[in-house]
Amino acid sequence: MSNQAPAIATLGELKKSGYVSKSIKEELRSNLIYNLKNGIQTFTGIHGYEDTVIPEIERAILSKHNINLLGLRGQAKTRIARMMVHLLDEWIPVVEGSEVNDDPLAPLSRFAKDKVAEHKDKTPITWVHRNARFAEKLATPDVTVADLIGDVDPIKASNLKLTYADERVIHFGMIPRSNRCIFVINELPDLQARIQVALFNILQEGDIQIRGFNLRFPLDIQFVFTANPEDYTNRGSIVTPLKDRIGSQIMTHYPEDIATARKITEQEAKLDQRQKESVYVPSLAMDLIEQIGFEARQSEFVDVKSGISARISITAYENLMSAAELRALKSGQDKTKLRLSDFIGIVPALTGKVELVYEGEQEGSRFVAEHLIGQAVKSTFELFLPKVEKLEKKDARGPYQDIVEWFIAQDEFHLSEQDDDATFEAKLNSIEPLDKLLKRYQINAPKEDMYFVKELVLWGLAESKKLSKATVGDDTSYNDPYGDYLKNM
Repeated sequence: MSNQAPAIATLGELKKSGYVSKSIKEELRSNLIYNLKNGIQTFTGIHGYEDTVIPEIERAILSKHNINLLGLRGQAKTRIARMMVHLLDEWIPVVEGSEVNDDPLAPLSRFAKDKVAEHKDKTPITWVHRNARFAEKLATPDVTVADLIGDVDPIKASNLKLTYADERVIHFGMIPRSNRCIFVINELPDLQARIQVALFNILQEGDIQIRGFNLRFPLDIQFVFTANPEDYTNRGSIVTPLKDRIGSQIMTHYPEDIATARKITEQEAKLDQRQKESVYVPSLAMDLIEQIGFEARQSEFVDVKSGISARISITAYENLMSAAELRALKSGQDKTKLRLSDFIGIVPALTGKVELVYEGEQEGSRFVAEHLIGQAVKSTFELFLPKVEKLEKKDARGPYQDIVEWFIAQDEFHLSEQDDDATFEAKLNSIEPLDKLLKRYQINAPKEDMYFVKELVLWGLAESKKLSKATVGDDTSYNDPYGDYLKNM
């Protein structure tokens, strides 16, 4: 295939070239078969769907079905629809001047039929690239039948001196103008029921009805709908006869493991090159970012039915890098390592992306965001280090006993955002039992990540109630959990 349009300019030349018209569903099917036979991936950059969603989409395309992608927000539904464009032929011919992409060999509209009848083999044609064969409409309550299908245009009737009995007075809507294209309707349940009813004939019989005109107009369209299952109860529903006319309904889902979620975040995050060069990110920090999303999907404070978008991790990662960069700039450093305390900077990225249940509303969005970070720290801590036991045998020394005793012997231990890297690392190095613990349990951890791991131990012990943790401004302090109480006594 060439990036340059074919030189064929008339209907006669097109016939001589041996061009054979195909429906859009035949294009998708034949090009998918070619890709499968030659090991070419169609849906690249879509992670976690290799064995679930993508095979179902491929089966739907091979079956020439219209598709409904059903899933919670942030599950790549629209991206999948847009990637189907790559399965179209690179160029298709249309009758020059046609509003509905008329095929020169099988014209639909009155305009194209009259033009072919008048000019015959000299009918001028143009070529449309596949990138221009995608149309998308977000379903909102104000969408009308005229927007999607069309209406009578009195100005056109006046200018052309036509009566309203002449079909040339019709102004076509988005769907007829998307003939021979992929047409996507996002959030289908939000479309009013009477508008959904107007799609029945288009999907099944192929004809359209506009203001009394019953046109036999077999549109050639690949429909892709997207819907959120929560919409069925919250805002609207897909009317049953319309669902019956959609060939395949495919359920999407969130990443099922941390590794897949990381691939998505690293691929989608928009980082400045300076950030990439100036901030070192431990691998464990990326796992922790993803763990926050997993915690949110099972939190008692969060309405999990509304979904926890993959965008929560993407924006959190972007905020996290900016928090480390800002800290380095304030302390006059050109480069820095990401700290666990930088995670407080991602709170604004979390608060706007989770729907709270009543209990969460009572606690407040900031509390819930900080709680999710804390739970993610605890889960990650327990994954890489021994779990803190609530009850220990008498006279037995747990793996963290030396660290707790070190804090009992101290007045207070502070980590400040204003500390440069050297000061920050020196403070953590002063906790000698930390080094002993990590030499025993994290001997293979990269040297560059050790200070992040040390901070993870302290925060993890605080979440497990072995230490107390308090954050005031840009200062974080760790203490023996009973120290303040004993001092007051």
